[in-house]
This record gives sequence, C-alpha cells and structure tokens, in this order.
Amino acid sequence: MTTVTMRGPRHRDDPGRRRNQRRRLAVRRNVTAYGFLCGALICFAFFSWYPMVREVVLSFQRTNFVDAPVWVGLENFVTVVQDAAFGPAWKNTVAFTVLALVLGYGVPFVAALVLNELRHARAYLRLVVYLPVMLPPAVGVLLFQWFYEPESGLFNQVLGFLHLPPLDWLNSTDTALVSLVIVSTWMNLGSGTLIYLAALQTIPGELYEAAELDGAGLFRRIRHITIPQTKLILLVMLLLQIVATMQVFIEPYLLTGGGPENSTVSVVYLMYQYAFNFGNINGGNALGVMLMIVLMVFSAVYLRVSREDES
Repeated sequence: MTTVTMRGPRHRDDPGRRRNQRRRLAVRRNVTAYGFLCGALICFAFFSWYPMVREVVLSFQRTNFVDAPVWVGLENFVTVVQDAAFGPAWKNTVAFTVLALVLGYGVPFVAALVLNELRHARAYLRLVVYLPVMLPPAVGVLLFQWFYEPESGLFNQVLGFLHLPPLDWLNSTDTALVSLVIVSTWMNLGSGTLIYLAALQTIPGELYEAAELDGAGLFRRIRHITIPQTKLILLVMLLLQIVATMQVFIEPYLLTGGGPENSTVSVVYLMYQYAFNFGNINGGNALGVMLMIVLMVFSAVYLRVSREDES
C-alpha cells in the first residue's frame, strides 16, 4: 500500500522565496541603471562618436553634398600639407600651448593657494575670480580687443602712465600670439582656480600643523605637502590644459584673423578657413583628423608615463 505524504504550504521565510525576491530586485535595479546608461551612450554616439567617424570618412572623400562622394585617398591630406599656412599653423599652435602652460596652468594654482589661505572675503573673491568664466567667450574676447587698442586701449594707457612706449599688441608679430595667450588665461582662470581650490581643501589640516611645528615655512609646506597631495588633479589638469589649448580657435578668429603674417593662425582656425572660406570641407576634415591623431597619441603616452610614475 502506497502512502502519499501531503506537503503543507511553504513558510513565508522560505530561503528560495527570499532568493527569488532578491534576484528580481537586482534585475529591476540593473534594468534601471542600464536604461540610464543607454541614454548616455546614445547621446555620446550621436553627438560625439558619429561626428568623429564622419570626419574620418570625409577626410578621404571629395564631396559637395550634392553629388555622390568620390573616394580620393590621401589627396586631401596632401593638399593641406602643401599649404603655405600648414607649417605656421602647427608652429603657432604648439607655441600657444607652451605659453598657455606657463600662464594658464600656473596662475590658477597660485590663485587657489592665495584664496585657500585667506580668512576674510573668501566667497566674494571666488566670485570675482570666476566671473570671467560666466561671460560668453565672444564678449570676453571683444573686451580685450578694446584693451589692446593702440591709442585708446587700457593697456597702452597703463604703459603711458608708467612712461613706457605703447605696444601694437595685435598688429605686431612679436606680441600678437602673447596677447592671445593673455586673453585665454583670463577667460579660463576661474575654472582652474576653483578646481585647484577644491583639491586643496581636501588636504588634512593636521599635515600643515605638523609641518609648522617642525619649522617648515610656506614654500616647504607647498613643496612637501600641497603638491604631493594634489598631484593627481595637477596631472589631470595638465592633460586637459594641453588638449584644450591645442584646439585654440575663438581668440585668433575674433582678434587677429590669423594675422599678422600668419603669426596667430592655429590648426583649428585653418580648419575653419578650409571648410567655410575656401569651400574645401574635406581638407578641413583632413586637418581635423591630423589634430585628433596627434592629441590621441600624446594623451596615450602621457597617461602611460603618468601610470608608470605612480607605480
């Protein structure tokens, strides 16, 4: 005779039931997270990655966006390399980057150090430092255009007050590029200063107190505490500074038009000329691909060296 055993209802605290609930909850959370991630990826793909891929494709074509595009291989690259402005554009871009590192990289860090040491009016001075960033870039550039006026400009008036000869800021090959660097440094000073200031405020105060007890002065504290503690943000900002300044455009476009004598023409400004002044958008894309490759190689080498230094 077979005996049938009847099972009663599962207890509410059944481990299998709890595992299923946790699994469903994890799936729901992952679906939500991946949903937001897909939205970001779609935006990046549409507004960043697709234009880069399209730029590479156009650099190997000849097209007027009316007829069918024709593949021409490296013809566009040969055309821009043979341009008389190609060499000066790269030379000016590298020179602008180096000068911008001297001013635009060091000055914000010094300003952050000063603001970090202040005890009064700190919030007001932060606003003053960040104010140029809130102005539209074109407004800031046009403001300096008045500052650089040979006769009525503010800078030459200051030189006259100091009994110094006036300078032809934007019309001289000796001062035009430096003038653009000053404008760029002033417009971007606030962002770098606030980033450095945020990094400085994460440094434990006990380190400075111990250094003061040991008799360390201001410069020794900066050298042995501040710089090592902010090394990561300094390295990141250096990379971002170089990548940004290598793409300088608005300053030569609005202030000098690449002159005088191509002394301020940059790679990106030459790209603009090819695309909108010369009607050769494929040549402009070829220049863009060159610049992108240079920045990619530099970034890869820089990150590799930085990783080796940290290890």
